[in-house]
Amino acid sequence: MFEQLTVGLERRSYPIWIGDGILPRLADALRAVAFPRRIVVVTNPTVGDLYSSAVLTTLEEGGFLASTVTIPDGERFKNLQTLEAIYDALIAEGIDRYAGLLALGGGVVGDITGFAAATYLRGIPFAQVPTTLLAQVDSSVGGKTAVNHPLGKNLIGAFYQPQLVHI
Repeated sequence: MFEQLTVGLERRSYPIWIGDGILPRLADALRAVAFPRRIVVVTNPTVGDLYSSAVLTTLEEGGFLASTVTIPDGERFKNLQTLEAIYDALIAEGIDRYAGLLALGGGVVGDITGFAAATYLRGIPFAQVPTTLLAQVDSSVGGKTAVNHPLGKNLIGAFYQPQLVHI
């Protein structure tokens, strides 16, 4: 059983799917918002070890072509160097405007993935699969995306709405 809410933002509105055990429905949720079939999942080692295999299997069984980019754990890696590593991986994989990013992790992963999506090729779609309570109630909702600068937290960012939040 799950509940679906809608963040009403006119043309940038998006659904939030919330429920126990709904990870296997991720592909259904992405299809419902016409998400691109080519997906790059951005995660960290902790979350990736727990969920990447299940997410990739679910996506592939649902007709998506998915790959993974793993970034280091922790707030100190929410920076321009990690962002550049994400861009490097996207370019190396030939990711174009017909692909999307999926943030699989907590607030750091969601923030940096959203900012990468907002700025790569001037914007590609992204979705959030937040795995921490704080990310589920705060950073995954509202389109707040950013990286830190040595002089302060979240100084480089954009408001860029996801197409889906899957909790």
